[in-house]
Amino acid sequence: MIYSLLFVFLALAFAPFLMSVINRTKAFFGGRSGPALLQPYYDLVKLLRKGAVYSRTVSWIFHTAPSVEVAAVLAALAVTPLGGIPALLAFPGDLLFLVYVLGLMRFCVVIAALDTGSAFEGMGASREVQFSALAEVALLVGLAAVAAKVHAVGLSDMCREAWAGGMFGENGVTMLLVSASLLVVLLAENSRIPVDDPNTHLELTMIHEVMILDYGGVDLALIEYAAAVKFWVLGSLLVSMALPFRGTSQIGNLAAGLGGLLVLALVVGCIESVMARLRLVRVPQLLVVAGVLSFLALFNVMR
Repeated sequence: MIYSLLFVFLALAFAPFLMSVINRTKAFFGGRSGPALLQPYYDLVKLLRKGAVYSRTVSWIFHTAPSVEVAAVLAALAVTPLGGIPALLAFPGDLLFLVYVLGLMRFCVVIAALDTGSAFEGMGASREVQFSALAEVALLVGLAAVAAKVHAVGLSDMCREAWAGGMFGENGVTMLLVSASLLVVLLAENSRIPVDDPNTHLELTMIHEVMILDYGGVDLALIEYAAAVKFWVLGSLLVSMALPFRGTSQIGNLAAGLGGLLVLALVVGCIESVMARLRLVRVPQLLVVAGVLSFLALFNVMR
């Protein structure tokens, strides 16, 4: 319980730091010094000190969406384990709770974008729903494959026993397939290259960013913070499935998991540095590939 609480506190404190690691990695590839490591925190403080301007056309949906997003992602964090570290609120079937609470977070962003009445934000919402529908299939089937493998439906049990039986053989193949699928889901759900470009300002090509154009001040700070915690949550799942290390020491498991998250941030930064964003018509194909990998992992377990 102590290490589960510590993991949650570390996530709340250092989730924006992973965004900084990604940005510094991209700056390194570009031959630049990049922003300060604490720049995401400076940006959040700056936004918290600003006021917000609301359109007369928006309703209570637009006003409450950022708060619901933060509440949803915190609920997801509470049921997220990290390797051998169990979740703070672990219970059987929490894998479904995690998927659908992240779906609630996405739903709030989408309906808030539609509430503005903007054609551009509606376009981004349409793309978000299309891509997330495919990403959810890959995520659910991948988790189902691990659940079938370890004969448990709790995320903490799944992550703890994921690599039971060794790295080689059918177990290793299953976990590698699930990890590859979860990597694609991570990039899609967090609007990273090659699915989306978080730094673009061209409205015709934006997906996530175009949906939050009308937000500012505290509301935008809540959205940005929720996005950082969401990256931590999905990153923890990916690290738990991809990292074969499980020690007897909880502090060792926590250190290994946190190191895996840092490596994951570096990998995402490298991907965004060496790849271009895919054409919008190619993104569904990438997500279908992730779904196929998850189904292959499931078939490998059930055969």
